[in-house]
This record gives sequence, C-alpha cells and structure tokens, in this order.
Amino acid sequence: MTSAALPAELAAALTRKSHGLSLNEAATRAAAMSQTYRAGGGSLAIRSEADALAYALARMPATYAAVTACLDALSAQRPDFAPRSLLDCGAGPGTATWAAAEGFASLQTFALFDANAALRALAGDLMQGSQRLAATCYTQGDAATLLAQAEPADLLIASYMVNELSETQRNVFADLAWAKTTDTLVIVEPGTPAGYARILSLRARLIAQGAQVAAPCPHDGACPLVAPDWCHFTQRLPRSRAHQHLKGAELAYEDEKFSYVALTRAPLLPRPARLLAQPLATKIAVTAKLCTANGLDIATAPRRHKADYARFRKLDWGDTV
Repeated sequence: MTSAALPAELAAALTRKSHGLSLNEAATRAAAMSQTYRAGGGSLAIRSEADALAYALARMPATYAAVTACLDALSAQRPDFAPRSLLDCGAGPGTATWAAAEGFASLQTFALFDANAALRALAGDLMQGSQRLAATCYTQGDAATLLAQAEPADLLIASYMVNELSETQRNVFADLAWAKTTDTLVIVEPGTPAGYARILSLRARLIAQGAQVAAPCPHDGACPLVAPDWCHFTQRLPRSRAHQHLKGAELAYEDEKFSYVALTRAPLLPRPARLLAQPLATKIAVTAKLCTANGLDIATAPRRHKADYARFRKLDWGDTV
C-alpha cells in the first residue's frame, strides 16, 4: 500500500515554499477559507499566493491520503492497470497528480485543469523541482470547458471538486469526464452524507452509460445502505508540528473521511466484499459490516473459531474480504 504521508519530494517543496511564512497568519487564512468552503464558496476563497500556500499546507496532506487510498483500492481490484495518461480535473495545487504519479509508475503524461490562478501557480512551483512532474501541462480555466477540448486519458481523477458544481453542472461534467476516460474514472468527495449523495448520483448516472464499479462497491447495483447511514471511509495520516499548529490540533495524526467511486470500462473479476466500518472486537467475537455482491451483511467471527477470529481482528475499515 502506498504511504499516506506526502512524498518526500513534495513535502520538501512545500517546506521551501513556506520558508519565512508566519504559521499564525497561515492558520488564520486556512480557517477563513475553510469557513468559506463550508458555506459553499468553494475555491473562490483562494485569491492570492499566500491563500494558496495556506490552503495547500492545511489540506494537501489529507487530500493526498484520501486519493492515495482510493487508488490503492483500485489497484487491488485491477492489479494489471497501468495507465499512461492522466487528466486531473479541478486539480488545485496538484495533489491528485502527485498521488497518481506515486501510485502508477506507468504514467507518462499529466494534464491538469483548474479555474483558480493562485492554485495553478503554486502547483507549478511545487512541481518545478520534480524530474517526473516538471513537464506537466496545467491549464487554467473552467474544467468542463477544458475537458471538452482535451485528449482522452487512461485515468481521469476529479477529487474534491464536484461539490463546487450545481446538479446540472455535475451531470454535464460527469458525462464529459466519462466520455474522455479511455479506462478508469475516479471521483473523490468529502466523507459526509452530502458527499456520498453526490457520489451515489454520479455512480448511477454513469453505470447507466455502461460504466462498471471497480471500487469500493462489490457490485453495480443500488447501494444497500439506508439513511441515516452512508458509505464513507477514513484514512489516517501523520501530522507534522507545523501542520498541527496550522490546524490548531493536539493530535499528531488526522483521520480524513472521504467517499469515492472508481468506474471503469475494463472487464472485472468478481469483486470481494468490503468493510463499511471498523470491525467491533470483543472477547466473544468480531463483528463486521460488509457490503457484498448480494447486499449488506453483518458477519460475525466467534472467538471459538480461532482462524476466522484472528483474521477478522486484523481487518480495517475499507478492507476487502
């Protein structure tokens, strides 16, 4: 599994870029942008180089960890998947591109789109010292407009961006994204009921157009979960001291919650069941909530069944069975 921590090359570039930066000022900027995001303002809150850097320091680690977890799940189901081209839509500071570059050594071309000039400039600065990513093509502008003009790619990623679109815009974007995907499309959203609802809607829309779910679902049918439950996962990532200060956090780690879907045109083998929550372990048994090809299942491994009990105790939220 790919590390949830930022690649050393990216972490070093962020450190160099933030040299002399006041962490207190960056924390204030990050908090203001977070409030704007929660109010529906999206990336319009990021207007300057200082804003972009504060945003990257606060959000890149968690976004990178979430996208990496999604790509790991995709690779586990499609170990033969070796994409050569990437389209990163709503790329921001380039986080998903870094994750894809780490996850797939086969990638040769990287095309990024985003409307935010400050984030595009920061992404260029961060990638400048990377031998692999220095030649990326990053175009500023409306993602849907640019996507319509783009060459198709083997892998297309839209991470934490469809939440900034209206329902009509989301549908237009999803149709375009699928049309430009020669193999696999990955959509990542915050792990909230609203983020899950957006994923579910786009999942159904694209399955109707012939897509198959590579991950996380073990089937292409309707989601078996019933409100108020929702499908989401969590990825733990380390926090540096600067990151702790920036987020006003006491813990040396962060748990990023996310919802996602990986849709593919490729033939798929039977998909394994997936854990939808952390297993509950007691001295008597381990109980796990599973999404299976036949729907939701609550599986129990009694302690008297030593092999099953030991195996279930090692499972984590999001693992396959």
